[in-house]
Amino acid sequence: MKFEAKPLRSVLFVPGNKEDWIRKAPKYGADALILDLEDSVPPQEKDAAREIVSRMIEEIGQIQTLFVRVNPLETGMTGFDLEAITSENLYGITLPKVQCPADVVEVDVLLRFFERKAGAEVGSIFIDPGLETAAGIRSAYDIATASDRVAHMGGSGGKGGDTARSIGYQWTPGGMETLFIRSKVLVDSRAAGVQFPISGGWFDIRDIDGLRTYAVELKRLGYTGMSLIHPYHVPVVNEVFTPSAEEIAEWRGLVDAMEQMRETGGAAVTYGGDMVDIAHEQTARAMLRMAEQLGVA
Repeated sequence: MKFEAKPLRSVLFVPGNKEDWIRKAPKYGADALILDLEDSVPPQEKDAAREIVSRMIEEIGQIQTLFVRVNPLETGMTGFDLEAITSENLYGITLPKVQCPADVVEVDVLLRFFERKAGAEVGSIFIDPGLETAAGIRSAYDIATASDRVAHMGGSGGKGGDTARSIGYQWTPGGMETLFIRSKVLVDSRAAGVQFPISGGWFDIRDIDGLRTYAVELKRLGYTGMSLIHPYHVPVVNEVFTPSAEEIAEWRGLVDAMEQMRETGGAAVTYGGDMVDIAHEQTARAMLRMAEQLGVA
């Protein structure tokens, strides 16, 4: 991949037709914003929302990482969205209701055209495919490998939404019914080389304890961040997905222990009561790189 993706702990949705909300959103501390042109914008306001989002990308895109969620290809509006929003200040697009690899390929081609038209570097805008149907989830690996632009992807499954309708599950706070979805898409994403998979699916604004539990589970599964619908959720999710000082110290200690062992001709060492080798060292180094990118190492 020519362009390097960022680790994103929190990605906050903001309706694209609410200019005052967008202006306020950077102060909430999310690593990125998703300016939404899809579900949160009524049909009669789509044109106005495109104009607002286009202006906001130019105004705040240099200080805030921005995605735009465009309308699905099936609506016939995706091209109009991309023409309005493509800019060198845009980090990525969220493409909803992706069914197959061809959807990603089509948007990749459109982006190349509009990047050239806007004077942006070709390939600089990432794609986060939204997998909200059984067909999309089943084809997750092929979707993730359809374009080098796919840098963030994940499985979620909220309460009563498109995914629930497509698959037929009944949502619970414990998330057992979506564990397979989240795990399956995560493995497919990682196998495809997606470095920073992002999940979502927490819609109870007031249940902060439930959110924390859910976020911790996602981190343990292997996700590096979450998409969110409310500013209240940002501090909790940032905390969960930020490596702690203790974790960073442990990773550094493991790397140091391995380097010292290597000087003596060894290949493994006991560290923290566990036998560790080069595989553990590589994991520690990868986690330290992510911590550095987040500015906490």
